[in-house]
Amino acid sequence: MPPPQLGPTLADQAFEWLEEAIIKGDYPPGARLDELALSKAFGISRGPVREAILRLEGKRLVERIARSGVRVAQRSHDDLVQLLTVREALEGMACRLATERITAADLDELDKLLTTHEKDIGLQAGAHYFQKPGDYDFHFRIILASGNRRLIEMLSEDLYHMLRVYRYRSSERAGRAKEALNEHRKILAAMRARDPDQAEREMRAHLAHARRAVEEEHVSSQPPRLKRA
Repeated sequence: MPPPQLGPTLADQAFEWLEEAIIKGDYPPGARLDELALSKAFGISRGPVREAILRLEGKRLVERIARSGVRVAQRSHDDLVQLLTVREALEGMACRLATERITAADLDELDKLLTTHEKDIGLQAGAHYFQKPGDYDFHFRIILASGNRRLIEMLSEDLYHMLRVYRYRSSERAGRAKEALNEHRKILAAMRARDPDQAEREMRAHLAHARRAVEEEHVSSQPPRLKRA
């Protein structure tokens, strides 16, 4: 794997690279993060790596397990489905509120953002739809535009980093990346029309795809049941 790109500090570099590696599955759920091995791979001391891991722990992307070290966080199927169900409701409401208060200039910026996403090599190839965090993230922008402090805290802080892992995983399904981009455009069209009901419906339908993908993946991974004679 390539070394992290330059960032404001060595700890920032390590954090950004590790976060992206976890989201893209280079470190799958349950994988151990070895501080010494990472510091050697990055060519930096263990201090910045330790700080990066602590930040990942704070984002609940990794967990510290007794006698097992630090591992990428794992979630049960039921816990994940419940998390995605909550996301549908909360982001649907955020989109409704954003539609009622967002400026025309901000809508234009969202349009430009989707144009940038469309040019991404991974999306054009249909391989995945990866959005960098913060202002490069369509969902993040809409959440902030809601203006609701509680929603912003829950969706942009408490749940945001965990959800990015499963958003990326969903986008890797065949045909899903381009579908997701088209759904983003439908959400934006409803917002431009100043139709909060339709905007919420479009957002919830978009997010329901991710939940159903997890449910279908779980069913397909189960061993076949033996038929009784």
